[in-house]
Amino acid sequence: MLAKQELDVISVGFLPCPGKDRSSLVYSKLCSGPGVVCGAVPDGFCGKNPVQHFVMYFITEFINFCLFSVTGTHYTMTNGGSINSSTHLLDLLDEPIPGVGTYDDFHTIDWVREKCKDRERHRRINSKKKESAWEMTKSLYDAWSGWLVVTLTGLASGALAGLIDIAADWMTDLKEGICLSALWFNHEQCCWGSNETTFEERDKCPQWKTWAELIIGQAEGPGSYIMNYIMYIFWALSFAFLAVSLVKVFAPYACGSGIPEIKTILSGFIIRGYLGKWTLMIKTITLVLAVASGLSLGKEGPLVHVACCCGNIFSYLFPKYSTNEAKKREVLSAASAAGVSVAFGAPIGGVLFSLEEVSYYFPLKTLWRSFFAALVAAFVLRSINPFGNSRLVLFYVEYHTPWYLFELLPFILLGVFGGLWGAFFIRANIAWCRRRKSTKFGKYPVLEVIIVAAITAVIAFPNPYTRLNTSELIKELFTDCGPLESSSLCDYRNDMNASKIVDDIPDRPAGTGVYSAIWQLCLALIFKIIMTVFTFGIKVPSGLFIPSMAIGAIAGRIVGIAVEQLAYYHHDWFFFKEWCEVGADCITPGLYAMVGAAACLGGVTRMTVSLVVIVFELTGGLEYIVPLMAAVMTSKWVGDAFGREGIYEAHIRLNGYPFLDAKEEFTHTTLAADVMRPRRSDPPLAVLTQDNMTVEDIENLINETSYNGFPVIMSKESQRLVGFALRRDLTIAIESARKKQEGIVGSSRVCFAQHTPSLPAESPRPLKLRSILDMSPFTVTDHTPMEIVVDIFRKLGLRQCLVTHNGRLLGIITKKDILRHMAQTANQDPASIMFN
Repeated sequence: MLAKQELDVISVGFLPCPGKDRSSLVYSKLCSGPGVVCGAVPDGFCGKNPVQHFVMYFITEFINFCLFSVTGTHYTMTNGGSINSSTHLLDLLDEPIPGVGTYDDFHTIDWVREKCKDRERHRRINSKKKESAWEMTKSLYDAWSGWLVVTLTGLASGALAGLIDIAADWMTDLKEGICLSALWFNHEQCCWGSNETTFEERDKCPQWKTWAELIIGQAEGPGSYIMNYIMYIFWALSFAFLAVSLVKVFAPYACGSGIPEIKTILSGFIIRGYLGKWTLMIKTITLVLAVASGLSLGKEGPLVHVACCCGNIFSYLFPKYSTNEAKKREVLSAASAAGVSVAFGAPIGGVLFSLEEVSYYFPLKTLWRSFFAALVAAFVLRSINPFGNSRLVLFYVEYHTPWYLFELLPFILLGVFGGLWGAFFIRANIAWCRRRKSTKFGKYPVLEVIIVAAITAVIAFPNPYTRLNTSELIKELFTDCGPLESSSLCDYRNDMNASKIVDDIPDRPAGTGVYSAIWQLCLALIFKIIMTVFTFGIKVPSGLFIPSMAIGAIAGRIVGIAVEQLAYYHHDWFFFKEWCEVGADCITPGLYAMVGAAACLGGVTRMTVSLVVIVFELTGGLEYIVPLMAAVMTSKWVGDAFGREGIYEAHIRLNGYPFLDAKEEFTHTTLAADVMRPRRSDPPLAVLTQDNMTVEDIENLINETSYNGFPVIMSKESQRLVGFALRRDLTIAIESARKKQEGIVGSSRVCFAQHTPSLPAESPRPLKLRSILDMSPFTVTDHTPMEIVVDIFRKLGLRQCLVTHNGRLLGIITKKDILRHMAQTANQDPASIMFN
């Protein structure tokens, strides 16, 4: 048995025979001493006998295995010929080094490199698939792994969404009372099987007990009201406190909507743990608690975060996605589509939302897989049927009355309101969030959540429309008044003939209940506007879709009732004369609520196509697309007049994430030389030379600087560019070489070239790092307009670009430099771009 120190330089390998294919391998050489070549195969050996080839192949593999058993080191294939004894070079770095090619936290991925890695992996698999049945099976598995991961993501997203919906409904009703016959039933389910309910009071049954009935034994009166009020506040504060405590202790990334961070991650940014299993678990639990607490927030936005967590976790089961950050983002794009699919019951809208709003790179195959993931997620949620109405959302509606041309005017007015609301909300919420970051108040997130929850509960309870769960409020506002509706919004003076068919109820004069409901809705509108500004951004899961839709639905319902009554009392006006006959069903207030909801959500998020499709899928009526389009586009135009960025882009900028928004235009006439580093007052650019630096020089450069990578040049005199080496790859490669190679010391020469230069015999072994070098870094000249550079960064997903002049390296432009330059040109603080 050979001792480990005797195996200083051992190489067992094969050479392809001249003129033969690479399967004709022969025994090449066996070296048993430090740097001593023991023998070589005669030239005439090639092609002598295939049996000999096989025997030599077996012997060599066996020897390699034995050496690996003795030394714990894997010896790689050599290139044949004699070894230069003066260099003592053993290039173990031709093998993949664990960790090289990965990224640190809060860094941007290199899309170009990741796509090249995937193409190389694909070529390798295709070249091997004809060798054996096992390789063919691995090839098929690789081809289908994309569909498998989106299927698993859709299944998990649908199941978790159903669980969240059921749990949130039960805990929301827990604030008012409990079902004694079955504790796990919410209020509606508790009274389903009761024979003692009446049409007017269908929500009252002996099985459901309010807290006042259980504690003081009174169902009516001031004492009962006060006790229910106290218990409502108690449960709201308990749920809010538990939610913020779980987030703070176990998963700080579980707070907020998650969509700004999802957009940033999909653009190529690394946030470790944001899509992890702990975040998924805590966000699922605290999302239920936050919704049940009655805060002015929704669960639809955070469901996108939940679905992306599922996609990220499942992607680690497939090497195709776990080792490639760019491929993983294709899965996350499909997952975000599945999240919107289960949030609104809109699979097509989910795909368009992923394409329009969150995805940075969206190839055609990702479109198909996103659609499939959204379909699977919707199917699972439909099978669970969390709302008991055979629909995917609580507020699904169907209208039976067409809209008329004169109604475009109030629809456009609702669009104006939505745009104004969106502009106001973005400015007010960002101002409050910035104040939270810069004051001591932001250091006490638990106290902030408790205060907001207390104010919300105290004000919300007296008003029946604010006391309702926000999704139930939207459902009531969307619903068209029919003979089976007992809401105050449907308290019309009924002059209808009993022989009229149900779907053709004429416009009628409003009763006292409608006027009372309008005043309550006006108060609810003011309350929702104020509380949503202060709620979005607190340290609990908080979505914005549902609160914005609720504000628009309230405004739309009020406008719809006003237009309905105007048409009834003034049917002879030229607006109404042609369409609204006396005794006919002309105006549908629920349609105005739906249009208002879409307008307000569009004003906040600046979505257009995906929003119209989502709302269209909610109603199932093609004929209402024109009103929706008119309102959403008006909302966007009005909102853009005050600022082009939506709420998610505003929070991305507030948090300093390195995100290049494709919607933002860059029209300034600066050049690459004006933005690149180093500037005139800066120290020279930190670079590596091709073969003139030692390991110690590189380690000192890494320790003295904080750059993410270093250009490699031929020499300090020529400044000719050779390639680009990442800081992380250099660190990992040097550490790996010190562990695996004998003789690598601080004075070892580092070589990035293909051939090692001649060194004195007494010099230490050199280290070859060409395998980690990016040989084709993206370069521009110093006179390239920045408008083109910004466009290149957006479309190629670059993390850095080198600037040259006549082939000589001048400087470097990073994504962070571009964002700072854009902030300066917009008269903003460039220091707000915090991350690399």
